[in-house]
Amino acid sequence: MSKVDYINEFKDQAIREMHATGIPASITLAQGMLESDYGNSPLAKYARNHFGIKCHKGWDGPSFIQDDDEANECFRKYYSAFDSYRDHSEFLMTRDRYASLFDYKHTDYKNWAKGLKKAGYATNPNYADMLIKLIHDNELHQFDNVKMLPEKQSVAEMKTEKTYTRSEPIPHIASVSAIYVSDNSIKFITAKNGDTPEKIAERFDMGRWQILKYNDLAKGSRLVEGEVIYLQPKRNNAKKEFHTVQQGETVREVSQMYGVKMKTIYKLNDLDESSKLTDGQRLKIRKIGVLGAHFTGR
Repeated sequence: MSKVDYINEFKDQAIREMHATGIPASITLAQGMLESDYGNSPLAKYARNHFGIKCHKGWDGPSFIQDDDEANECFRKYYSAFDSYRDHSEFLMTRDRYASLFDYKHTDYKNWAKGLKKAGYATNPNYADMLIKLIHDNELHQFDNVKMLPEKQSVAEMKTEKTYTRSEPIPHIASVSAIYVSDNSIKFITAKNGDTPEKIAERFDMGRWQILKYNDLAKGSRLVEGEVIYLQPKRNNAKKEFHTVQQGETVREVSQMYGVKMKTIYKLNDLDESSKLTDGQRLKIRKIGVLGAHFTGR
């Protein structure tokens, strides 16, 4: 891929991540370009890893071994390059050492670049300058000012669609099952009659653990035909601020409805796993202070 090819391929995803998390699109793109050699590095080609993220403690997904600072280092391997973009956001959002970066505005790419270097994202002493130069040379900062992208349909609307929307071509999957994209950019399918987590994992060349984890399912869970099954991790925040509980709804059902993690709902509402929801209860499903400024025009 050339620089232009790379930018055209991934700019929309970088913008979506910015809208959802506050990470500048310019920073995400510049890091992807630099770390993956514009998508041409072995790690990007064979592991779909565009950000050089290593396995680290707690990673139980697929891995890819290659030499880096040391021989035979473990890097994360992804189902698609777009999963790498999603995980990059999750990685920055869930590591304490990067927490201070989110105090900067999403248009302040210079401080974000310096902060990433200071927090130890890369060992190269010129890392911040390299990112800033990439942003300047390719005018990536223009993407930090994009207020909105064409609206995606919500999960509820997608469930009745007969066609599918995909972030990238996956020919061997297209003929087997429709892949949809939720309104906060998470790929999902709807379960067919007789589907199990094991069958879905095999169909999409994933681990059973991924299907269980991404959908908060217990081992041995039975799926209902038409049920939303996410193929990627749910987000830490929903697009809207609140949900009004309907009679009989559970935290998991709300979590699946909006593609927001159950632990986020528990934390935002001072609930625990034993808590029962009540009809008409108003649940917070988004951190107001984190995302409010980034949904202008939506």
